[in-house]
Amino acid sequence: MNGAGESETSRALLDRVHIVLVQPSHPGNIGAAARAMKTMGLSHLWLVNPKRFPDGEADARAAGAEDVLRAARVCASVDGALAATVYAGAVTARQRHLGPPALAARAAAAEVVAWAATGEVALLFGNETAGLTNADVQRCRQTIHIPGDPAYGSLNLAAAVQVLCYELRLAAFAGAPPRSTRTVPFVSPPALHAEVEAFYTHLERVMIASGFLDPHQPRRLMAKLRRLFGRATLERDEINILRGLLDALEPRREPAEVGPANDESSLVPKNSGQT
Repeated sequence: MNGAGESETSRALLDRVHIVLVQPSHPGNIGAAARAMKTMGLSHLWLVNPKRFPDGEADARAAGAEDVLRAARVCASVDGALAATVYAGAVTARQRHLGPPALAARAAAAEVVAWAATGEVALLFGNETAGLTNADVQRCRQTIHIPGDPAYGSLNLAAAVQVLCYELRLAAFAGAPPRSTRTVPFVSPPALHAEVEAFYTHLERVMIASGFLDPHQPRRLMAKLRRLFGRATLERDEINILRGLLDALEPRREPAEVGPANDESSLVPKNSGQT
């Protein structure tokens, strides 16, 4: 992108990116993350249950990016931070068996920028000590990793934010990394995170009422279904269809006796008639 109009478009795409820090424990890292964001043209910082904020150490480490700190949004949950987004990527170095598809930072940046053309997007960073929980990761469409030396994979939180913000800027402006693989346009607007989470809650309720899901022994059924629907990149119309289907089924089904139908080796209901 080289022209003035293209530069404005690039800045507009970056303005739709939210950097979300989940339970950051060191206020200095919050300030340093704000500085990293501002150097790359990003300004929307979200903090989920920070241990200390506002804090003088955060201001000191921001070093000129105090405006990003002042505008930072503090919320009580990951769902709250992601509610209005159409895409979220979980930045994590750990392999997750039931997590969403994984991409290296440079390839992921192209995906994030492509999604930003359709709505608000977010990158999720975990706590300095524990990282992101599996539940947090499963709320995202992709996992993103920084391909450092496997012999020493420890990276400071603010440094990780800097790497991703740099890659996002490359993707939005000239010198872009590989193009996004998402080439099929949306027929209807992409579903917001809050709408997708409401669908999962509805789906789980109907499965419990039908006896398909034992809430006391859920195994990893919901995690597998999240991965399945996550690959589909659901649109708003599709969410409405699925919710309508669940609404039609829910009042017609009498709660069945809960059985061991949810063993990970099979997702077929016990009384489905299949063998």
